[in-house]
Amino acid sequence: MRKPALYSPSHRAGPPKADARALPADEVAAVPEPAGRMRRFRLASARAASSPRVMWSAMALIAVLLVASVWHGGVNGPKALTQKDIDAAVLRTLTTQNLPSRAARAADKIRPAVVRVVSYGRNGEGKDVEQGVGTGVVITDKGIILTNLHVVQTALSIKVVYADGAESPATVTGAQPQNDLAVLQAQIIPDDLIAATMRSTNDLVPGEDVVAVGFPFGIGPSVSSGVISGFDRAFKSPEGVQEIGNLIQFDAAANPGNSGGPLVTMDGEVIGIVTGILNPTSHRTFVGIGFAVPIESAASAAGLPPF
Repeated sequence: MRKPALYSPSHRAGPPKADARALPADEVAAVPEPAGRMRRFRLASARAASSPRVMWSAMALIAVLLVASVWHGGVNGPKALTQKDIDAAVLRTLTTQNLPSRAARAADKIRPAVVRVVSYGRNGEGKDVEQGVGTGVVITDKGIILTNLHVVQTALSIKVVYADGAESPATVTGAQPQNDLAVLQAQIIPDDLIAATMRSTNDLVPGEDVVAVGFPFGIGPSVSSGVISGFDRAFKSPEGVQEIGNLIQFDAAANPGNSGGPLVTMDGEVIGIVTGILNPTSHRTFVGIGFAVPIESAASAAGLPPF
């Protein structure tokens, strides 16, 4: 049976974990290492913590060392594998692998669920013409998509383009005007459609890293990264007459076309729907302040309160 939506449990902060870099000196390996080398080792270790490929490579190297130690032991028995040998194997793996950044891994996880939303109007000759491009995110594998209401509000017809290039007509099946949200239903649903995982915002704090994925100015999918700047913000676009409240403020770059796209954590879990940017001038370009509707409100627009 297909799952209607994917939710991630809230990652509430527990007791602080011990920082490996703050260990007493007598708990650190006895063999001194050059400062530059150890710094690279620590940075690489942190970046590779969630990379199975790198960890398997390290394990393979350790296995080779074990075999070599037994072979060289001869009649005197196997040579003991020291901590220094293990550290050297891990360091070699970490310094010879091209490790993706946390933002790259987050974008890679959410990208299959991000769609281009194209709205069509009609010109004076009675022909359908493209009138705007926005972004949407698939929240169930039955083809339910969240986007901004202003992306599709005046459209005579709507098309969504999936991550693999497949296209589908879509219809508006729900709206939450107070939060500038619209719910789309795709008419053609790929068998392997991947839905995003949604995550509560309850335990998030300003300063946490986030990624925005979308189609700014129709270009994309494009990825930008930044941090959460604040919560419970209010915003009214220059064209709008209604102020939207309870918004997430972030500084990952967003521009026209990003509207309706997901704001995600470094785990690739959706915490909000990008809805607007603040610019004190008449230009609709990013100056460092963007806003997103929290996923709790966004999912409820689709009748799926997840938390």
